[in-house]
Amino acid sequence: MSKEETHYDVIVIGGGPAGMMAAGTAGARGKEVLLIEKNKKLGEKLRITGGGRCNIANNEPDIRKLLARYGKAEQFLYSSFAQFGVKETFDFFESRGLPLITEAGNRVFPKTERAIDVEQCMEKYCKDGNVTILTDAPVKRIIADGGLITGVVAKSMTYTADSFIIATGGMSHPETGSTGDGFAWLRNLGHVVADATPSIVPIAVKDAWIKSLAGVTLSNMKIQFFADGKKQFSKSGNVLFTHFGLSGPLILNSAKDIGDLLHSGTVTGTIDVYPKKDFSVLDQEIIALFDAHKNKTFKNFAKAFMPPGMSGAILSLFDESLQEKKVHSVSKEERKLIVHILKALPFTVKGLMGYDRAVVADGGIPVAEIDTRTFASKKYPNLYLTGDLLHVNRPTGGFSLQLCWTTGYVAGNNA
Repeated sequence: MSKEETHYDVIVIGGGPAGMMAAGTAGARGKEVLLIEKNKKLGEKLRITGGGRCNIANNEPDIRKLLARYGKAEQFLYSSFAQFGVKETFDFFESRGLPLITEAGNRVFPKTERAIDVEQCMEKYCKDGNVTILTDAPVKRIIADGGLITGVVAKSMTYTADSFIIATGGMSHPETGSTGDGFAWLRNLGHVVADATPSIVPIAVKDAWIKSLAGVTLSNMKIQFFADGKKQFSKSGNVLFTHFGLSGPLILNSAKDIGDLLHSGTVTGTIDVYPKKDFSVLDQEIIALFDAHKNKTFKNFAKAFMPPGMSGAILSLFDESLQEKKVHSVSKEERKLIVHILKALPFTVKGLMGYDRAVVADGGIPVAEIDTRTFASKKYPNLYLTGDLLHVNRPTGGFSLQLCWTTGYVAGNNA
């Protein structure tokens, strides 16, 4: 390869959602673009996101409510979302033959419910912009000189450009290549980098009854969390039971707060499987059921008033003597205990799961070190930073990928 063929207008490092959006957008402007990806294929993490369905965005129509979900970064994001927000995301994918649907919680998915279709759409966007794609090419070094980035070293070659965009992602799911490379480079370049922690991640629990329910999903549950016995907060939403503990949107969006509580003591929780019924209403319903089925044992009748697939696990929380009783022999105190358990299934948190199971790991470059109108570094004006490299907290529900689309577009349009 001649020296002339190693110089580009824009070099993008990282072939995930932000990187492909940045590269394709720069290419659409007529720029000569090189996209460098360490994996053998583009979009490795994109293919598995949303359980393989790909939660592309969150269709929150109120921009203030939308950006409030990004925590302290809210004030910095108005300009970038004005350039490429939720409406532009819909227009982008649907104009390229990938219709979107909005589900509960304003979560947006491709109508095909296939993450691979999103990845292929983005890859085609890059190819339509004549982006040169270099895969299986880990970047070894970034070269800086005179306050500018001048080149990168990959595959024993030095590639130079007028502008550089880093889109290497954070540290969640390291098996897909997100191993924090960008953080190390940026620290060496003098940027402040907040340490990464798994911030949207399932939790491990100590309780066998929960682990026995692996694969069961409960909708619209309420969970209260306690630190050393004192109530701290509660949240409602969907819960997924796993072989190690709990996951699902409710848990993922509570993980950061749970992690904070774990520093100060024992964290426990209670799951209310009937959050829309108060104690007395549920008690009266169970009394009526008991009266209608007096001669059945509690054990054999439990399925009638417990969530589907959960009766065996919940029964394990009661003494065997109660399980074997005919329901007409269940005392008032025992019935009250049954109601109490259904309103407050107990568990103890062992800890947060690691990067390998994290949907998002926070940490990265503080947005104060970036011009968020362009996503250019304030230290190196020809360096642009995108996506999960930014220290921006956000919940599950499409907010992470929207940040990738927005920051990738804005960087690609300005580099």
